[in-house]
Amino acid sequence: MDANGLSDPYVKFRLGHQKYKSKIVPKTLNPQWREQFDFHLYEERGGIIDITVWDKDAGKKDDFIGRCQVDLSTLSKEQTHKLEMPLEEGEGCLVLLVTLTASAAVTISDLSVNSLEDQKEREEILKRYRPMMMFHNLKDVGFLQVKVIRAEALMAADVTGKSDPFCVVELNNDRLLTHTVYKNLNPEWNKIFTFNIKDIHSVLEVTVYDEDRDRSADFLGKVAIPLLSIQNGEQKAYVLKNKELTGPTKGVIYLEIDVIFNAVKASIRTLMPKEQKYIEEENRLSKQLLLRNFIRMKRCIMVLINAAYYISSCFDWDSPPRSLAAFLLFLFVVWNFELYMIPLALLLLLAWNYFLIVSGKDNRQHDTVVEDMLEDEEEEDDRDDKDSEKKGFMNRLYAIQEVCVSVQNILDEVASFGERIKNTFNWTVPFLSWLAIVALSVFTIILYFIPLRYIVLVWGINKFTKKLRSPYAIDNNELLDFLSRVPSDVQVVQYHELKQDPSHSPSKRKKNNPG
Repeated sequence: MDANGLSDPYVKFRLGHQKYKSKIVPKTLNPQWREQFDFHLYEERGGIIDITVWDKDAGKKDDFIGRCQVDLSTLSKEQTHKLEMPLEEGEGCLVLLVTLTASAAVTISDLSVNSLEDQKEREEILKRYRPMMMFHNLKDVGFLQVKVIRAEALMAADVTGKSDPFCVVELNNDRLLTHTVYKNLNPEWNKIFTFNIKDIHSVLEVTVYDEDRDRSADFLGKVAIPLLSIQNGEQKAYVLKNKELTGPTKGVIYLEIDVIFNAVKASIRTLMPKEQKYIEEENRLSKQLLLRNFIRMKRCIMVLINAAYYISSCFDWDSPPRSLAAFLLFLFVVWNFELYMIPLALLLLLAWNYFLIVSGKDNRQHDTVVEDMLEDEEEEDDRDDKDSEKKGFMNRLYAIQEVCVSVQNILDEVASFGERIKNTFNWTVPFLSWLAIVALSVFTIILYFIPLRYIVLVWGINKFTKKLRSPYAIDNNELLDFLSRVPSDVQVVQYHELKQDPSHSPSKRKKNNPG
């Protein structure tokens, strides 16, 4: 639409009186928005979304690019549909992910309707996830109930000094909303949300927004709670955090959460590929993020370098007692080495760290370095946003930025991999560390009793015949799937609960823990 052969496209959506507008993606014919818009669908009013695509022109009327419609009545519920809609009256197509959510597995109800307080329903749920049901429907790992009770002292988003807050509760790709409480900074929702748990390592995200009728909602605060860290039946005040989950924002939210799950199913699911979120934040170039990932990777590499220096110092006899002990250990291990000793050594390392934690000699430290870098990154992002508004997009070197984003992401992946290994042995998530102990114990016994060639033979036969036995099976690496569940240092900081203001002391109500 522009003289340079490109466009600055954005999209408008309309369903009845509900309207939304996407962000503008400058200078491209293949934009990626990665935005999510939520509509309330009332079937009696019809369900056709009108979509128009426009080119932004500064100082004059925007150019029309094309239009399409989505008839929601033709789409099945509880399923995400990937639609490629050709644009009428124009060229190209629009790729959308559309999900209609309302089911028994994912429900909203009032506080008076509580399935876990009904003794009969509670027993039915406990029966569904008891150990004997470990091989029945492996995808149904557990049951999650979230009571969203109220929030206090929220940020004022409107000029009147009030807000119109509503709450969004997310578990992976399941997403439910409360009603909006208008003109209130201390809203009470008193709603119960229930979800089926597919992966016990999922993170529950609860976000508070301010409703704006003609624009996308304003962010007020957010909390991210790993399911394995939840204390059942405890009403708790969570300090709301910023979008990056690195520091506090104004207000607290009161939640009461219950998790019931089958540990065997959860363990088996850990060795399978992790569910990907449909909507994720688009990667963007940030000097601070690039530096943070570089420092994280440097720290991982320094561990290996320090280990190499330590071994070298043993060869140089810098400390004769230490070198003598290392020499005797080397002779003993080499002379008696068997393959089973590798998982056995890792098993002993896990046991030693567990002993340190139990005995109160835990040497794990809250990673203030990463936390400081995350806070700096947030400030840097704000500055980048302001700078980009001042300078515009003309001064950006797109090709270099794309390369830098790739480098930034590779550094993040490598650093996260090293941190996940460290956090497995540090007992950051006890469930995963216990699972590692079980697996290493099994490997040690197998390697001790079974010759290596038989193990390699079984492994090779399995790999070669896997596609023949199950043509549509997704190939996966169980070790990498396991490590993907272990949080990196950045995620540990993001999931860390902030200390509450002494003035906010929720009444705690303990029930029998069914987990």
